[in-house]
Amino acid sequence: MKRKFIPAAESFQQWRKDPKYLAAYDALEKEFALASALIEARSKADMTQEEVAEAMGATQAVVARLESGKVLPSTRTLERFARATRTQLCISLEPHHEPAAAKGR
Repeated sequence: MKRKFIPAAESFQQWRKDPKYLAAYDALEKEFALASALIEARSKADMTQEEVAEAMGATQAVVARLESGKVLPSTRTLERFARATRTQLCISLEPHHEPAAAKGR
């Protein structure tokens, strides 16, 4: 019997075997983390995108773009989002951890 679809988890396992896919996925990890943090902050504040936008002095479309992960917002925009969701923006710089094989170069 032919399957009608391939489960996402199965596809992901196959794609992760491709080094180019893995590099591209890892490169986007931080952007996805930011989008996830924005969505979580809004959710914990029990606010809609429209409510956050109004508190920021922006439009719902701006909040949707921020939460999509497709834009890299300025620190000022992130501060406005944090104030709107009654959260605090914290930025940190952490040491880069190279894989053991790369350290010998």
